[in-house]
Amino acid sequence: MAGYRDLLRTPGVGRIIAAQLTARFPNGMTSLAILLHIEHVTGSYGAAGLVLAAASIGQAIAGPVTSRWMGRWGMRPVITATMLVCAISITAIALLALPVPGYMALGFLSGLSTPPIQSAARTIYPKLVTAKQLTPLFSLDASLQEIIWIIAPVVITVVATQVGTVPALLLIVVILLGGGAWFVLSPEVGRVRIPRSRRSIGKVLTKVPVLLATVVGFLLIGACSAVEAGVVATFDHGGLEAGIVLALFSVGSLAGGLAFGHIPIGPWAMARRLAIVTVGLALTIVSLDVFWLGGTLVFAGIGIAPALAVLFAMTSASVKFSDTAEAFGWVGTGQLIGAAAGSAIAGFLIDDIGPTGAYVAATAFAAAGLIVAVVFVRGFPDLRGRDASPIPDTEPVSTIT
Repeated sequence: MAGYRDLLRTPGVGRIIAAQLTARFPNGMTSLAILLHIEHVTGSYGAAGLVLAAASIGQAIAGPVTSRWMGRWGMRPVITATMLVCAISITAIALLALPVPGYMALGFLSGLSTPPIQSAARTIYPKLVTAKQLTPLFSLDASLQEIIWIIAPVVITVVATQVGTVPALLLIVVILLGGGAWFVLSPEVGRVRIPRSRRSIGKVLTKVPVLLATVVGFLLIGACSAVEAGVVATFDHGGLEAGIVLALFSVGSLAGGLAFGHIPIGPWAMARRLAIVTVGLALTIVSLDVFWLGGTLVFAGIGIAPALAVLFAMTSASVKFSDTAEAFGWVGTGQLIGAAAGSAIAGFLIDDIGPTGAYVAATAFAAAGLIVAVVFVRGFPDLRGRDASPIPDTEPVSTIT
């Protein structure tokens, strides 16, 4: 913990972490709030699912595109523009009475305009700290983001059920604008300029570590989404037990990230961390008892944030600085698609064999990620004693011989 205290004392680090967490806080609220609101106004969970699917598709498309735009037009203009469009679209969902296709269009627009805060923050980090501090910073970031998933769903559920779904959506808009403005106005955002990439969009995926990070992120977050679906189904669609068990899952991740963030990252780091996740999730299949699930998910969670830290570090270390934001955008898109796939597959299995099916799906996703990490271990960079910062952008220099 002393190392993390020293890290947070580095000028700008604490401010950027706090600002980006606040700006991203709506990420843990928006889907649930839209689900509750659309179901309330239409009386159909199916309609709500269609709107959420449209929003997810928009987010998946936006990830690498808006991240790449930051190298062309700058962080502040891109984040400000997307933030305003996103806020307007969510406000429209809250206040307008529309047919389902209209809500789907607004959901797609809100997803498409999701501000690329995460890509921006992780692009800024290498410019704030020394090479030795970068890997612990990625670990701290991966750990602290669990706060979003512990607190945000509880807050938005209480507001939506006790005050109303319209105030819940408007609360998201307020936090989005407030947190986004804090991040955009932070001096560090103005000081970092991303060079314009000379590569065509998507070319960054030809970097093996970036492709592996995208695939493993897809499988890891797919496992987490399947767990969430299973927990909700186990405890009668979101009772008190469901909230507690999911919070324990996030607490395990938070603890794991803080405990293991200082460990150097070698080629086998991802496999070791995914092994913890896989074993923990496999144990959930044994029993649906609340205490058993709580304990096994704490154990599984211990590997989540450390695995994400590996993803962030290997992505950063494998690309030029001008490609960093786009690379993180692709990794984020992989995670979004994984979340949708995990939820969908878990849902089918819950209908077929009950809640246990969701934990089987989660275990399968995690095991697939572990297999990828083992089979393609040579594709994972060895960052032990090595700078995890992006590769500097250089140009040929003419010389007279």
